[in-house]
Amino acid sequence: MSNGIMSTSDSDLEKNMSTHHDHEGHGDALKTLRTAGSVSMSPELFEKLYLSPENKVKGDLRKTFGNPTPLALAGFLLTLTPLSCALMGWRGAGGSGAAFIGNFFFMGGLLMVLGGFLEFILGNTFPFVVFTSFGGFWLTFGGTLSPSFGSYAAYATTSDPASGLENPMFYNTYGFFFIFMGLLCLIYLICSLRTNVVFATIFFTLVIAFGLLAGAYFQIGQGNAELGATLQKAAGAVTFVTDAAGWYIFIAVMLPSVDFPFSLPVGDLSRVVRGASDRAKSA
Repeated sequence: MSNGIMSTSDSDLEKNMSTHHDHEGHGDALKTLRTAGSVSMSPELFEKLYLSPENKVKGDLRKTFGNPTPLALAGFLLTLTPLSCALMGWRGAGGSGAAFIGNFFFMGGLLMVLGGFLEFILGNTFPFVVFTSFGGFWLTFGGTLSPSFGSYAAYATTSDPASGLENPMFYNTYGFFFIFMGLLCLIYLICSLRTNVVFATIFFTLVIAFGLLAGAYFQIGQGNAELGATLQKAAGAVTFVTDAAGWYIFIAVMLPSVDFPFSLPVGDLSRVVRGASDRAKSA
């Protein structure tokens, strides 16, 4: 009789322990997949979701608001991807993407500025600066191509405003904008070495792309239209690599938002390139 009781107790104990371990395993999965609104995140997951090393801020805004990072990424990708195709001249596309002026204003400009502002509210400085500055870039580029802004009309040599696009001075002047956008992306590249490999790849390719675009505009300004067109196609090809990395990281950020059963690796660098505060703690 006592053996039967002991056997039953042992069996119940094993079941309880098994259930306990199952709950622990499920809890670990939740910690890996869910966002800040439900459980505390590991530094690696925080970096993946917000594209920034984890930082301490006051309040519980990250538990109150949704993650704005994918919104800004969507605006970036739905603007740059078709522009990349246009720069490469696929299916006869061209015109420096003038057909996408609406995209520049409302997808690239509006969504990235909005996403950046929400990152500011959450206390995420790096993505805030990146998203809003690129939102400003898209608004600027769209405004330059829009006739109502009169950007190229200021260089017109006839009564037709469009003749400004034939003036070498316009291209020689605007090329400097791409140079300093490349410099900005170089700074972002250095900072992104504290985030992940995919995000760093985006900035690495953008540095090259802006350099190629600057070269294209300068060559067109010097009368070398054929070389300028070649450099422009090369810029489109490089930004297409940017697009591929961007779509990958967009999916990687979106999957945890719906508690998907698996996640995509992004090559976390926050543990590889240690921050100054981490070094100070271990010193």
